[in-house]
Amino acid sequence: MSGQECPRSAPLSLDSLRARGKRALAETLVRLERHSDDPVIGTLLDEAWQSPRAHVVGVTGPPGVGKSSLCAALVASWRRSDRTVAVIAVDPSSQRSGGALLGDRTRIATDPADAGCFVRSMAARDRLGGLADLTVAATVVMRALYDVVLIETVGVGQSETDVAGVADSVVFCVQPGSGDALQFMKAGIVEIPHVVAVTKGDLGSPAERAQSDVAGALSLADEAGDGWLPMVLVVSAQSGLGIPALLAAIDAHRAHLDLGGRLGAARLAQAELWLREAIRDRFGREGLERAGELRLTASQSPFARIAEISRNLRV
Repeated sequence: MSGQECPRSAPLSLDSLRARGKRALAETLVRLERHSDDPVIGTLLDEAWQSPRAHVVGVTGPPGVGKSSLCAALVASWRRSDRTVAVIAVDPSSQRSGGALLGDRTRIATDPADAGCFVRSMAARDRLGGLADLTVAATVVMRALYDVVLIETVGVGQSETDVAGVADSVVFCVQPGSGDALQFMKAGIVEIPHVVAVTKGDLGSPAERAQSDVAGALSLADEAGDGWLPMVLVVSAQSGLGIPALLAAIDAHRAHLDLGGRLGAARLAQAELWLREAIRDRFGREGLERAGELRLTASQSPFARIAEISRNLRV
C-alpha cells in the first residue's frame, strides 16, 4: 500500500487505485467532491461505469433501529468469507459547516489495516432522501473496485427512499415494539425493500409480532413485476441471530437479478434517473425541458452524457 499523494493533475485509473490502495481512493473521493467537473474525474467515472464488479447493498430505516450495528455485522461476515467491502455511511450534516456530524469511525468499527475494507462517511447536507450528493459517483467508483458496496443511509424516516435509486438490493430495518411496522405501511416504503430485517430479535415475541405485521403489509403491496418476493427476517447484530439468513437472502436477490438481464436493466433505469436529477439540479426544470431526450443505451456512461448535455445547455 503506497502513501503517495494524488494531485489534481495526476492521471487517474482503476488500475492506479487498485495499486495504490485505500489512501488513494480516499484522496480521489475528496477530489471528486471538490472538482466534479474535472475531465480527469469524468474519465475515471466513465471507466468505472463500464467495469461494475460489486453487489451494491443499501441498508435503510428509521433512526435508532440499529442500522450501524447490523452493517458492522454484515461487513464482518463478508470479510470472513474473503469478500472485499466498501462502506458509505451517510451522516446527518452540521448546519454550520455542512460536514458529517457522526463520522464513519463512530458508526462502523473496522480494522484500519484491513486492505479489503474501506469506510467513508458522507454528509447528507440538504438531501432529505437519505443520501449525499456524492453517493452516486462514489458508489460507481467503489463498485468497480470491491466485491460488495454497502450504503447505510442517514435515517430520516418516511423520506428515506433515495437508496432504491443507487442500490441493487435494499434491506429495510424495523424495530420491534416501536410502531415501525405501522409506519412502514403508511410511509409508502412498502414497495422499496427486497429484504426486511426486524432488528433486536433477541427480544423474542415482540420481534416475531413485528415480523408478522411487516409480512402482512408486504402481502398488500403491488408486486414489483420481476417475480421477487421480499423476505422478512428476524435478526440480532449482538447475538448473530439471523445474520447468516440475512446474508443468504441478500445473495439470493443478487442471483435473482443476474437472471434475464434484470441487473443491467435496473442499473440502466437508475442511471437515467441520475441523469435527469443532475440536469434538473444544474439547470432547473427549464433546462430539463431544453435537454430533450434523456435516455441512455446500455453502453453509455451517464457521467459522459451529463457533461455533454451540460456543455450544450451552456451554449
